[in-house]
Amino acid sequence: MNIPLFQIDAFTSRVFGGNPAAVCPLAAWLPDETMQAIAAENNLSETAFFVPRGEDYDLRWFTPATEVDLCGHATLATGALVLGRLAPDRRSVRFHTRSGVLAVAREGERFVMDFPARPATSVPADARVTAALGRAPSALLSAERDYLAVFADEGEVRALAPDQAALMALDRPGMIVTAPGREVDFVSRFFAPRMGVPEDPVTGSAHCTLTPYWVERLKKHMLSARQISARGGELDCELKGERVVMKGRAAFYLEGTIHL
Repeated sequence: MNIPLFQIDAFTSRVFGGNPAAVCPLAAWLPDETMQAIAAENNLSETAFFVPRGEDYDLRWFTPATEVDLCGHATLATGALVLGRLAPDRRSVRFHTRSGVLAVAREGERFVMDFPARPATSVPADARVTAALGRAPSALLSAERDYLAVFADEGEVRALAPDQAALMALDRPGMIVTAPGREVDFVSRFFAPRMGVPEDPVTGSAHCTLTPYWVERLKKHMLSARQISARGGELDCELKGERVVMKGRAAFYLEGTIHL
């Protein structure tokens, strides 16, 4: 069996930046264990698999360790593949996922994604979080998947070197850290070692939580964001009711074939 494989850098305009996602178009679903094995072999934050569903597609995402409910950068990469290569006459595409219907549309050189908001609520300071991050955040919030740790400035977020084992022991698999940005509205990093991702380069799903927080704090609905991982990535975010709109670019890096 030969399976097409594309590797696309998401939330960046250049290769070697943003978050690399593997994308595999399928005629029909492979066994779950096969898709998980491919994701582990690819060893990227996520591998996306999608199959036709009428004019739409069904879409699933796997980290090297597990299937996940929501992934932004691999959805952006899949949308870029469909709209840029597989169906270049189309302006938009819809994906049916475990988090509902997600839409991706073209807007000039950028791709626009419509995702569900995942707002966080304040929780008491937690010594386990402070120990895992190596310093105490100024505020701690919790969403359905992630903790959101807020720091006073960008330098604190850049300097963090979390204890990965301690992060794995927390009761949330994901850890978002954020602060006001020097050149953008806010910056962030994202850690999820329990999901097989020690640090994610750029995390669209985390911005489903970051956007409501910063909209409320900054009292503005259009936000510029930068994830300050080693690779780095940029996106614009907007809160529309219970939805978050994210805009970003994508760069095609690799095209090949998996032989099974």
